[in-house]
Amino acid sequence: MRVAIIGAGIVGITTAYELACDGHEVTVFERRGAAAEETSFANAGIMSPGYVTPWAAPGMPGKVLSHLLRRHAPVKISLPLSLAELAWMWKWYQSCKLSTYLANRSHMQRLAFYSRERLQRISAELKLEYDRSAGYMVLLRDEKDRRMIEPGLQVLRDAGVAFREVNAEQARLIEPAINPDTAFLGGLHLPDDEVANCRQFALLLKAEAQRMGVKFEFNQTVAHIEPSQAASFLIAGEARPRSFDRLVMCAGLASAQLLKPLGLKIPMVAVYGYSISATIREPLNAPRSALMDERYKVAISRLGNRVRVAGSAEIGGSLANKRAASIQTLYKVLHDWFPGAAQHSGLAAHAQEWKGARPMLPDGPPIIGASGLPGLWLNLGHGSSGWALSCGSARALADQMGGKTAEIDMQGLDISRLA
Repeated sequence: MRVAIIGAGIVGITTAYELACDGHEVTVFERRGAAAEETSFANAGIMSPGYVTPWAAPGMPGKVLSHLLRRHAPVKISLPLSLAELAWMWKWYQSCKLSTYLANRSHMQRLAFYSRERLQRISAELKLEYDRSAGYMVLLRDEKDRRMIEPGLQVLRDAGVAFREVNAEQARLIEPAINPDTAFLGGLHLPDDEVANCRQFALLLKAEAQRMGVKFEFNQTVAHIEPSQAASFLIAGEARPRSFDRLVMCAGLASAQLLKPLGLKIPMVAVYGYSISATIREPLNAPRSALMDERYKVAISRLGNRVRVAGSAEIGGSLANKRAASIQTLYKVLHDWFPGAAQHSGLAAHAQEWKGARPMLPDGPPIIGASGLPGLWLNLGHGSSGWALSCGSARALADQMGGKTAEIDMQGLDISRLA
């Protein structure tokens, strides 16, 4: 079949690759001038399936409210909020019920473990070389942090995730460069998890897809999809629509706007995240892999010769407006744990500061599969877990489009749950 994909982020590229593997003729349309330029550009890169859970969880509304007045809060709300954002928050609040959370967590983790397996298989088969490091550790500053992670430990056990609780001394053996002046309780070490550079992988897989015949058309903004034929769409500036046998929507936040005229109302908004990336000054003073500061929900990742610090969840505002306090929290956490990792004399001048828009659905899991409209398929709404879910999502969609049963149970991951 002739298949068009809208969006060349990590989800669009993995989808293009999997469809090409199945023999389809694939063309990818992207509004930016290159692949993986938006949400996939500078994320934390952590692959930890056991920690892939819905943001809509019991007790989360109270936590969000308690964070609002804190200087280094992991969650921020920028006023005024749009009507769409207010409606999304209400649906998110409703999804925080225990039964809903448990079901969505199960759906997401099933996909996350499958996706990691698929990522590892693709990387090995294609011999892809990109920045990656094994191991992941959650850092606990005090007993309060320890109590915060306690409920999640049983989740990890139930999922069969290998982990061990370590004290501060043991944590320093795993990550010797941790600041000796920073006192902390200990950590949770997950040796089978990893961190990897999402954008590097995306660009390498794009090149492989091109060798298989996939076409990429950049600087092409889709103006609208034809209501009478969902696999046809008009490119801005062109007079005639492009027509295909199938169309897969992987355009992140833009997806909701394009689908709305077709009668598909996708409750998706931007939950913004931040990162800073800097060249490592002295490898002995840098982390070996990936860590998460449990109190501030900030990740510190070793990506080759760079260190990346990522975190924050900001609702409201705009992509262009970077909140200074959120950036400063990232610098603070890096200085607390690895003060010698990067050049700190005027670090802002040497670091890449980035803000990305995570396309988040209120209940957590993405939407993968047929849309209900002829020819139109969906692979969207992965939120902050796009990197962790992308390879599995793409393979599952390709199987379904080819008339095969996906290798995992896709219950709770299709559009029917929005009904």
